[in-house]
Amino acid sequence: MTDDDLDPLIHVPARLRIMATLAALHEGDTLSFTRLQEMIDLTSGNLITHLRKLEDAGYVKSDKTGSGVASRTSLTLTTRGREALDAYAHALRSVLDGI
Repeated sequence: MTDDDLDPLIHVPARLRIMATLAALHEGDTLSFTRLQEMIDLTSGNLITHLRKLEDAGYVKSDKTGSGVASRTSLTLTTRGREALDAYAHALRSVLDGI
């Protein structure tokens, strides 16, 4: 296995932190956008950009409720996202085992 087998979408450090943080939740549980932002210390614009890419790939799902200042965005890792992160972790372990 080579580093070419690593999912380039997940391999970006900020996205890996997002995926790992959401993966720590029980399947089906959600985390608010604000709490995720605090936990991984990204600006809201940066976090939105990375989340959009992960959502486009089907790795993360977001649900927005309310509007204006009362709005809340909840995030969860999809089944596809969990599978992708597991495959990424397996590929990374294989690369590291070769060192």
